[in-house]
Amino acid sequence: MAQALPSPDRPLKIGTRGSPLALAQAHETRDRLAAAFGLPQAAFEIVVIKVTGDQIQDKALKEIGGKGLFTREIEEALLAGGIDIAVHSMKDMPTLQPAGLLLDCYLPREDVRDAFVSPHVAALADLPQGAVVGSSSLRRRAQLAHRRPDLQLVEFRGNVQTRMKKLADGVAVATFLAMAGLNRLGMADAARSAIAVDEMLPAVAQGAIGVERRQGDAAVADLLAAIHDRETGLRLAAERAFLLRLDGSCETPIAGLAVLEGDALWLRGEILRPDGARVVSGEMRGAATEGAALGTALADELLGRAGPGFFA
Repeated sequence: MAQALPSPDRPLKIGTRGSPLALAQAHETRDRLAAAFGLPQAAFEIVVIKVTGDQIQDKALKEIGGKGLFTREIEEALLAGGIDIAVHSMKDMPTLQPAGLLLDCYLPREDVRDAFVSPHVAALADLPQGAVVGSSSLRRRAQLAHRRPDLQLVEFRGNVQTRMKKLADGVAVATFLAMAGLNRLGMADAARSAIAVDEMLPAVAQGAIGVERRQGDAAVADLLAAIHDRETGLRLAAERAFLLRLDGSCETPIAGLAVLEGDALWLRGEILRPDGARVVSGEMRGAATEGAALGTALADELLGRAGPGFFA
């Protein structure tokens, strides 16, 4: 090791949002590090940082600034030295990191599928004509609008618990969450069904946790290398390159999923008009180690087929 391991006297500070899911992800990171090095939990300190995206709940993400809303304050604390590592849902992460920060540690990926959640309806196909469905995800809304233009789609923000309460209060008859989040919260039974990826291609990096660090912090780099999941890293290299080329943000409906097949990688991608009027999708296969190039190539192909002004 470059330096001494964390200890109760000098704990490693783990920065995170304060939602129950974000805390579960921070605890998983802590527990994996503790297990890898035989350390007590007291050798780690969870530091909760308030982020803009959690504080403003009454507006759509695209109105208040997109993806950086869930990461900016945490990354500022990391750069300032207030924390040693930052734990993020990779689905929320912008494709580029601030200068001085590095993202090269991913935990094993959870279930990538979307969960259909409803108190009264068993499955997506069973939604009645004109049903009110809540979602804050532009991607899910566009996919739904494409398949079921009869549905009424309403804005539905908040953490998992908040959205479940909105359903119970009758704000909507159904919503969608990530199966990964429900699994990590021990709430898998809240899903009426998991939606097959062939039916609803998930968001780029859905189900993945990333751990960010300061560039040049050798001690932390050594720690994180011990818990990095190579398979997840290979898959996200392709997906995030795809997103980067498309200039993906919370304002752009984009779906993408990479799957390893031995030494090869199968990447599927989809771009949608926000109103669901048009979908352009495709897939490519290539060497698992060439994921970034594959992601860029697939994005270029879809953009070429979509034509200018597709996202306008």
